[in-house]
Amino acid sequence: MSILVSIVTPCYNAGTTIVSTIESVVNQTYTNWEMLVVDDCSTDNSADVIKEYASKDFRIKYLRTDKPSGSPALPRNIGIENALGKYIAFLDADDVWLPDKLQLQVEFLEMNGYDLVYSFYEKINWDGVRNGRIVQTRKTSVYKSLLKSNAIPCLTSVVKHEAVGETRFKQIPQEDFCFWLDILKKGYIAHNLCKVTALYREAKTSRSANKYEMFKGYWNVIRKYQHIKLFSACYYMLTYTIFGFIKYLK
Repeated sequence: MSILVSIVTPCYNAGTTIVSTIESVVNQTYTNWEMLVVDDCSTDNSADVIKEYASKDFRIKYLRTDKPSGSPALPRNIGIENALGKYIAFLDADDVWLPDKLQLQVEFLEMNGYDLVYSFYEKINWDGVRNGRIVQTRKTSVYKSLLKSNAIPCLTSVVKHEAVGETRFKQIPQEDFCFWLDILKKGYIAHNLCKVTALYREAKTSRSANKYEMFKGYWNVIRKYQHIKLFSACYYMLTYTIFGFIKYLK
C-alpha cells in the first residue's frame, strides 16, 4: 500500500481559485492523499465549494477556524494537528500543482531516505496564464543557508510528519520562512527535486508583492525568533536582499 500524504490548504475567500487548486490535487497521479482544507471563516462561497468536493471525495476534508485569524498560520496549524499522513504537504488556495508533483516527490523522499523535499515553481498571473517565469532555488538547504534566503517555497514542499513534530507556524509575517528555519534548526536537511512541480499565482495585492514588508518581516524572523546576533543578522540581511532582488527579476 502506498504512503499517505496529508495536504494542508489554508483558505480565505478563495472562491475564484479554490476549484483549480482542488482539481490539481484530485488530478495527481499519486492517489493516496488526504486534503485538509481549513477555512479561515470565509465570507464568500469558498465553504460551499469545498464542502461540495468533500461530499464527493472522502479524501477531501473541510475544517474551519473558530474565528477569522487573518493569517495562513492558524489554518495550517489546524491542518497539521489533524494530519494522518507520514508526509505533510502545503498548498495555498490560489496555487496549483502539476499532475506528477506528489508522485515525483514521494519517490524522491523514499528512495533517498530524505525528510524534506522542495522544488522549482513557475509564476502565473491571476488568470492562470503561464509564461515561463520559472523560479529556481538551491539544490539543498540547511539552517545557515536558509538564513540567507528562503529557498523552500511552501507550495512545493513535502515534509516528514515526524520532522515537523511540535513545530508550528507562528502568526507573523514570513511565517513559512520561520517554520522552515525552526525545522532545519533541529538538524534536518531539505533537498531540491530541481523540477517544476507547482504554479504560483501572483496577485498585485499579495503580501509577497510588498518588498518593504518582506524585508521587515525577514528581519523580525531572524532577530526576534531565530535570535541571530546583530552583526550576523546584518550579513544575512544583505544576502537576503541580493537573493530577493534576483528572484523578483524573474
